[in-house]
Amino acid sequence: MPRPPTNGTAASAPGPSRRRILAAMAAALPVASLPVLSSPASAAPAGAALPGGGDLGPNVVVFDPSTPNIQGRLDEIFKQQETAQFGTGRYALLFKPGTYNGLNAQLGFYTSIAGLGLSPDDTAINGDVTVDAGWFNGNATQNFWRSAENLALTPVSGTNRWAVAQAAPFRRMHVKGGLNLAPDGYGWASGGYIADSRIDGAVAPYSQQQWYTRDSSVGGWNNAVWNMVFSGVEGAPAQTFPDPPYTTLDTTPVSREKPFLYLDGADYKVFVPEKRTHARGTTWGSGTPRGESLPLDRFYVAKPGADAATLNAALDQGLHLLLTPGIYHVDRPVEVKRANTVVLGLGYATLIPDGGATALKVADVDGVRLAGFLIDAGPVNSGTLLEVGPEGASQGHAGNPTTVQDVFIRIGGAGPGKATTSMVINSNDTIIDHTWVWRADHGDGVGWDTNRADYGVRVNGDGVLATGLFVEHFNKYDVQWYGQGGRTIFFQNEKAYDAPNQAAIQNGDTKGFAAYYIADTVTSHEGWGLGSYCFYNVDPTIVQGHGFKAPDAQGVKLHDLLVVSLGGKGQYEHVINGIGAPTSGTTTVPSTVVSYP
Repeated sequence: MPRPPTNGTAASAPGPSRRRILAAMAAALPVASLPVLSSPASAAPAGAALPGGGDLGPNVVVFDPSTPNIQGRLDEIFKQQETAQFGTGRYALLFKPGTYNGLNAQLGFYTSIAGLGLSPDDTAINGDVTVDAGWFNGNATQNFWRSAENLALTPVSGTNRWAVAQAAPFRRMHVKGGLNLAPDGYGWASGGYIADSRIDGAVAPYSQQQWYTRDSSVGGWNNAVWNMVFSGVEGAPAQTFPDPPYTTLDTTPVSREKPFLYLDGADYKVFVPEKRTHARGTTWGSGTPRGESLPLDRFYVAKPGADAATLNAALDQGLHLLLTPGIYHVDRPVEVKRANTVVLGLGYATLIPDGGATALKVADVDGVRLAGFLIDAGPVNSGTLLEVGPEGASQGHAGNPTTVQDVFIRIGGAGPGKATTSMVINSNDTIIDHTWVWRADHGDGVGWDTNRADYGVRVNGDGVLATGLFVEHFNKYDVQWYGQGGRTIFFQNEKAYDAPNQAAIQNGDTKGFAAYYIADTVTSHEGWGLGSYCFYNVDPTIVQGHGFKAPDAQGVKLHDLLVVSLGGKGQYEHVINGIGAPTSGTTTVPSTVVSYP
């Protein structure tokens, strides 16, 4: 996702050129596949029970400290994945507990690295886990779809580099040093998300335009460009928005960390952390984490090629789902009907709906955990791609909410895709913890009507909490909120680049559709640290009436809002409703509103 230059300067670092024009998109280069063993889709004869447990398949690479030439294998996978932005390769790199010396794990697209201990400190790497942007001439704004989890790092230089953009979570990590979020050369960057992590040194975002950090501990935070948001973070900077643009909440109202795979002796299990309220700091810094361990034999370990009928049969048997890395075509929804079911993906396992199906549906039940996978729209329009709860869902789930964590949705880019509404949340009290819902602005199958997707996220349920909400480029509304008592901590948005003209986005008498729309019927809603940007590069004369639309109701409160015109390609008249100064010229300076109303 290209970004024109910002006016933010990198503290204590060389500044990038601020007015150069972006080069053409870096093409996803064809690369030779690594030799892997073939693995048929896991299935069972009709009527037979599906087995739980089993091997993790060829694209889960497991290391222990005695594994020969670990660096060589890491480099081999990185060489394949470095530029494969829309490729089909998917990898999970798992490290058994122990100590590893002298490694530099560079992560490319669709690559996840994780430790297999119950605590990050169980798996120590004296070395680095690196994301940089050499493949894209030092521009990190397209470093999507990669992750690091559950490791302790002692960086060789004292500082680990993690220069990512969207859909690249840094979870449950212990960095025994500093963390640099900018690419080498301090070029453009547009991330990102940290949760349940401890960084002993300072975090240096430099050119990162926005960032959200939740329930963590940092040794300092060095600067900000547009929108830095913290909730439950020990060592976070004080609230100072808009100058500098820090939005800081002392705690996170409700959180539950993402489930993760670990080894208990020789046995694989999935740990499901418990819910916390008014959370602050990590879950693992003071003794054994609190939660439930599920043995692997209670999971159907799916391999690429497993179809919806097989996945649903496994769920109907009472099994959880572990989706190993790869592509899964589904001709009907995967249906999660049982409370407390875990659907956990490894290595960006990807569901693609065929024939206009919805990829995944969840019943109106307690405690479902969806985590760690990508949904890629198919060429036939889907009415929805992910539904949490059926239409009209009414049960309360505050005691045991469903969580949607590191579940990413893409329409176009890897080929033509269409969906009317990408993610629909009908169940009350759902927690959306880090998502990127993206109508592609580059890649294959991209165009105003080619990858048509009118709406990104629609929330109908009451009491829904979003922590780390990234939603971009939809033809109409990016986020629509109809439920009562909703809360969002951090929102990042760009309006669709490719609108052909003003008429194409006209919304009745309003110029354009708001990025974040709260329905007039809503009487209670609160949000913190919300940003929307426009970059109408097809018709730079387009005017967006406002980034945010909200009712004038006593219980609707929004804090720390901003809109930005990127390089003057389109403009905003206001920030929210008719409030807030317009953007102007080519200065790429945010217009802000500290409090609404």
